[in-house]
Amino acid sequence: MPRYAFKVDYNGAPFAGWQRQADQPSVQGAIEAALAKLEPETHTIAAAGRTDAGVHAWGQVAHVDLQRDWQPFRLSEALNYHLKPLPVAIVDCAQVSDEWHARFSAFERRYVFRLVTRRAPVTHDAGLVWHVRHDLDLAAMKAGAAQLLGRHDFTTFRSSICQANSPVRTLDALDITAHAYAQGTEFRFAVRARSFLHNQVRSFVGTLERVGAGSWTPDDVGAALRAQNRAACGPVCPPHGLYLESVGYQNDPFNHAA
Repeated sequence: MPRYAFKVDYNGAPFAGWQRQADQPSVQGAIEAALAKLEPETHTIAAAGRTDAGVHAWGQVAHVDLQRDWQPFRLSEALNYHLKPLPVAIVDCAQVSDEWHARFSAFERRYVFRLVTRRAPVTHDAGLVWHVRHDLDLAAMKAGAAQLLGRHDFTTFRSSICQANSPVRTLDALDITAHAYAQGTEFRFAVRARSFLHNQVRSFVGTLERVGAGSWTPDDVGAALRAQNRAACGPVCPPHGLYLESVGYQNDPFNHAA
């Protein structure tokens, strides 16, 4: 059975998350339903990570084993036809070895969170960014973010229902940049690690927003981290500003120039 890797782009708004659910729409369920139109049997796809309800992706990665030997471009085109009109697209496809796994072969995940500050409501980006009406101090947020880098017990910044065996993770990058936005500013939080805990990125951003607003000091972030207590975390920000940007592999199946 040939194995295929997909790079998936989706708007998470209509879905209850990536993972298939019996009574709610999911991204996994949509792709598996499209696959069943091509090969009429039950398919189970594995993903690099399970995004929550409302979270988007530019570069989610999944794989599936099929009966037929497909030309990857034709497979992606056929899936995109059957995915319409859902906001899900297969933007790349490659045949991979039987040992390659979307989740276990990955060495890093990159997320981006988009936060817009302006007095007026957002219109074109409604549902795609977290909108706050007050200004934020970029330097203060960067100082707070610096205290989260490295290997730590991130109990404070993970959901109480997180199923990970250990709260210890290594945060490789948390870069915050400011960009021009009509009558306001867009702040982008670029986060990179091998793996993340449930709600970890949204907990980071919600806490750092409080630093930018002046309610917390940068040192308060370090104190919260050391507390190793979920109650010490700042507010968890909404999901609709979060994007799974990309997944890293030593042998990237989508590096067609290699």
